This record gives sequence, structure tokens and C-alpha cells, in this order.
Amino acid sequence: MITTRLRQISLLLFAMAISFIAFFQMFERTTGGFPQNYAVLLGVVGVMILAAWALIIKFQPYASQSIMPCVILLNGIGTTMIARIDQSSGKDVAFKQLLWQAIAIVLASALIVLMRDYRILRRFSYVSMVVGLLLLLSPMVPGLGIDINGASVWIRVPGGTIQPAEFAKLFLAFFFAAYLFDHRDQLAVGGKKVLGLQLPRIKDLGPIIIIWGVSMGVLVMQHDLGTSLMFFAMFVAMLYVATGRKSWIVIGLIAFAAGAVLAASIFSHVGSRVDAWLQPFSNEQYNKDYGGSWQIVTGIFGLASGGMVGTGLGQGHPGLTTYGNSDFIYTSLGEEIGLTGLMAVLVLYLIIIASGFITAMKIKDGFGKLLASGLVFTMAFQVFTVVGGVTLVIPLTGMTLPYVAAGGSSLVANYILAALLIVISNSANKPEPSTDLSETFQYEALAALRDHELKERGNR
Repeated sequence: MITTRLRQISLLLFAMAISFIAFFQMFERTTGGFPQNYAVLLGVVGVMILAAWALIIKFQPYASQSIMPCVILLNGIGTTMIARIDQSSGKDVAFKQLLWQAIAIVLASALIVLMRDYRILRRFSYVSMVVGLLLLLSPMVPGLGIDINGASVWIRVPGGTIQPAEFAKLFLAFFFAAYLFDHRDQLAVGGKKVLGLQLPRIKDLGPIIIIWGVSMGVLVMQHDLGTSLMFFAMFVAMLYVATGRKSWIVIGLIAFAAGAVLAASIFSHVGSRVDAWLQPFSNEQYNKDYGGSWQIVTGIFGLASGGMVGTGLGQGHPGLTTYGNSDFIYTSLGEEIGLTGLMAVLVLYLIIIASGFITAMKIKDGFGKLLASGLVFTMAFQVFTVVGGVTLVIPLTGMTLPYVAAGGSSLVANYILAALLIVISNSANKPEPSTDLSETFQYEALAALRDHELKERGNR
């Protein structure tokens, strides 16, 4: 056990060391020294990380130990790049990001300590639905919501703004997992078979139609393609896990594709993103005042200038891309750490996602299986949409890269998501109580059964 714990803490210390070295190298190249305020705050955050790990060992001893080091390293890489861009813009976004990280660690640690059994979330399924929908629709409340760059996805709070959709995805995942667990038998019943696919019954299409309507409503009213796509994809993926029917995936893809095409032809903000994706290098799209491809093209040129190994931390020009510390932080990283560094970042995400799916496969509880798979798929889908959007694989969605991009809402919500995966993995890996009977007990039991059988024969 001691050897295992040493190996586990070594992974965490390695992630912390890489993060500190990245900060040190970047500041030495850009400022010629290490700012004292950053040194103090990094030290405090480091102590909090070690305390969080100790709490995991005490309260969730069988939890996966590969999730936390990857989260910490991703967070460290992202904050280093945010601080790098701050040097050229004269802002202090990275310092605020470290403060948000401290808050996120506290909340995640509280969840790890207090949530001994994740199944308690199933009791509050409909409460979670109401809270999730209220959070999702809150930016549309007059006086509360705020429109930034054409998207109404933020609300005003004292001291700044938050993006409630990041927390809504957690509550809706709780509801989806509970609802699908309770109705999985009805949803798994097949109807007619078309082109080799067992289609669901018409009366069972209600849930997917409702979620499709909500997703389209978010797309129309909040001008937020990424959030609407994420919620719909999360529900369809969990529906497939609950029923095992590929027809749900096909129906979901067709439904969202039809809605997206309709929205692109009706609403200008969606159509502009599609046009910028299809013809990013045309003069017309590049020189548009709003909704053009200038930002995408700048990010692509940043990636190209990074090449295989990058220009080196502190030696590129990531600040030239608008929102290079948030929506386009992946291209900013690509410029300074190159394609090799970007592949390492994706591998870290892959480890977290693989750990989540392994947990979902190992756990025997149906609700836990659905919740784990839903949470990890949401993260995987968010990574895909962000990376795909800035590399022209899909239209730009405006979502944030988990643990890496600037933004307190995203950071806190995704730390809570990681804590939930840790709690569920503890239940999945916990050894079952031993049911092995000793040889003496087995012998005595067999002897008693033999005597009982002989007595019954004698009575006959």
C-alpha cells in the first residue's frame, strides 16, 4: 500500500513541478524575474492541492488517482499561457485565474469529503432539472443577463460575470442519469426496423423531442451554438448508454443537423459562423466587421508559426489573436509549445476521459454508470468542439477549453465534475466484501446438511 501511495503522490508532484517550471521559464523570458505575488499564490495553491489529495486518500481511498494529476497539469499549462498573454496586454487575468483555482479546489475538496455516496443525487432528480433549466435560461432575465459579442450566456454578479450554463450541465446530467435509469426499459423497447436499425416506438420519442426543443430554444434565444449542441449531445449519448440502441444516435444526429441547418438559414449569427468556417480565407469573410473569419485565420497562423516544437514559452505572439486566453487558448498554446505540446495536452484529456469511461464500465450501479458516462462525455465533447472549432474541423462554437481557458465559471464547474468522477470511481473500485467461507465452516455446513438428509430418510 505504501508503494502505491508513493507512486500516486509522485504523479501529482510531477504535475505540480512541470507547472512551476513552465511559470518560471515564462516569467524569466518575459520579465527577467519571478513576480513575488505569483510566487506566494502558487505556493498557497500548491499546499491546497496536496491537502486535497490527502482528503481523497482519507475519504475516497479507492478513487482513481490519474484524474487529479491530469487536471492540475492542464490547469497549470493554461494559467501559464494566460499569464504569458497578460505580459503583452498589461492585464492580470492569470492572477484571478489562480484565485478561481483556489476556490475550485476548496469546493471540490468539500464534495469529496461530504459526498460519501453519489447515489444521493438520484433523490433530487427533478430538483436538479429545475435548477439546471433555471441556470440555463437565467441569462434571458431582463436586468440579470448580459450580452457579450452577440451571445447572451452571462449573468451579472457582484464583482463580474458568470456563465451559468457551465453549472447547468452538471445539474442536467444528474437529471438525465436519474430519468434514463428509471425509464431505460421503456426506451429500450424497439419499434419497426428500418434499414437495419431498430427504431424506437413513436410514444418513446417524447424525451428527445423535448430536449431538442430546449436546445433549439437556447440556440435561438441566446445565440449560443456551443451550449445547445453540448446539452443535446450529452442527452443522446446518455440515452445510447441507457438503451444500447444505435437508432437513438442516428435520430439525434438527424434531429440536430436539421435544426442547425434551419437555424443557419434563418438566424444571421449562426449563418455567419458557418460561412466563416466554409470560406475563412476569402476577402469577404476575412474583412467582415462582425462574424467574420479574421479571428480564426489569426489563430491558424499562430498554430502554423509554432510548427512541431513551438517558439518556446514567452517567445511567441499569442496576444495577437483576440480572446487568445479563452476561446482561442488552444492556438495560443500551439504557437509556443508546438504540435508536440498540443498532442501532450490532448493525451492528458484522453487519460481523464478514459478513466471516466473505465469507471462507468466497472461500476455496477446503473445510475452511477449513466452519470459517469454523461459527465465524461460532456467533457470530451467540449474538448472536441473547442479544438475542432479553432482548427476548422467544425464551425466555431465559442466554448471554453476545460481547465485550460480563462474563466472562473468553467474552472469551478469542471473541478466539481472531476470531483464527481473521483467519488464515483471510488465506488467502482471499492472491493466487495469477502464472501469466501472458511474450510472449517464449509465442512460443518456440509455435515449438517448430510445429517439433515439422513434424518429425513429415516422419518420416511
